[in-house]
Amino acid sequence: MKAWAALSLRSRFVLLALLPLLASLALIAFAVRQQESELAEREHALVRASYMDARRTELKHYVDLAVSTVKPLLGQAGGQQQALRLLSSLDYGPDGYFFVYDLEGRVLMHSRQPELIGQNLWGLRDPQGRPTIQQLIGQAKAGGGYVEYLWRKPSSSQLAPKLGYVVAVPEWQWMLGTGLYLDGIEATMAELEHGARQNITATMLWVGAVAVFGVALISAGALALNLSEHRSAEAKLRALAREVVQSQEDERARLARELHDGVSQALVATKLLIESAQHEPAAAERLQALALKRLNSTLAEVRHLSHALRPALLDTLGLPAALQHLAGEFDAAGGTHFSAAVEGEEVELPEAVKTALFRIAQEALSNAARHARATTVGVMLHFERNGGLALEIVDDGQGFDADAAQAVADRGLGLRSMRERADALGARLQLATSPGKGSRLTVKLSSVDLARAAS
Repeated sequence: MKAWAALSLRSRFVLLALLPLLASLALIAFAVRQQESELAEREHALVRASYMDARRTELKHYVDLAVSTVKPLLGQAGGQQQALRLLSSLDYGPDGYFFVYDLEGRVLMHSRQPELIGQNLWGLRDPQGRPTIQQLIGQAKAGGGYVEYLWRKPSSSQLAPKLGYVVAVPEWQWMLGTGLYLDGIEATMAELEHGARQNITATMLWVGAVAVFGVALISAGALALNLSEHRSAEAKLRALAREVVQSQEDERARLARELHDGVSQALVATKLLIESAQHEPAAAERLQALALKRLNSTLAEVRHLSHALRPALLDTLGLPAALQHLAGEFDAAGGTHFSAAVEGEEVELPEAVKTALFRIAQEALSNAARHARATTVGVMLHFERNGGLALEIVDDGQGFDADAAQAVADRGLGLRSMRERADALGARLQLATSPGKGSRLTVKLSSVDLARAAS
């Protein structure tokens, strides 16, 4: 939370624009990865199933061919030996061969491992403890079929998974079969999986590239906007600084004129009256009365100047009385009727709130008197039940285009000054105006804003 609060408003906007983009790209990447993984798994399953179906058909075809080869020899003298010689000569590649066992598990023919001939392998088990020959003979007795088992591969002398197809030759009490080693399909599946991983990696790289491009594009846009806004803000700040300096100089010039034309001359006249009273004892009483009158007038002038700098009512009687006195001063100038009113139960306000709202009202009434051409201007201070505060200034003047005024650096400085004062309090300043429809300026502070200003 502290890090978020430390960010500028523009940085927050940029971050809020980037986070949904990055989150969307992350979700897209996750979905694409899941879809590609599932697709790869389905593809592997289909390829494996297709491969196994093709191999089963191939094996059955080989065994059917072998059976058709030995059938003519059934019932002939010496037919078994002749059949075994024929089957041993049949092969289809270095690892494709036929084998013959009797139904008791004794090897009758094995063209790739002749050392097994004559051995009884009924009790042979693979590394997982499965009875290999018993499974093959059982499937043959059941009418023939497929069996997956482990067997030593002739070309590599290593154990490898094998798919066998066996049938029984009941006339001779044989089990005849052949098989295909499955390590080739495993290698093919590994290549497919490697290709799928490469595709997924390429897709992730594309998503990452899109993410980097999107972040770069948003950052470039934010930088361009920031530079543009920075230039505009600098221009407005320079104009505001010039306005502040000019306002200070104007105020100093006005005070200098007031002091020179009013207070200074009144003091000089009083001094001359006192000197005359010293030289003319007979007229001293009359001259002293005139000097006293001049001093009272000078004192009133000094009080007026002091009130213009900061009204004493703001410190002694509070904001409502200061606003009513301010409206009375503008009303006394004539031409436009100014009034001020208070609603709600008045509470003590923080010094910063009183000063800011008074200056906002002073600026608003000054603008209305100079530019609005209004007949009536009203100031309303609302003390709300929920502890909030609202200041409203309404006039029936000619109104203006607030957006156009603030878009130009050297215009709308009074309005910008009021907004800055409101922002310093955390208040919300709203201006409703348009050409020909008057203006309504509202400044609202919540109880939280008032508590923060008091701390």
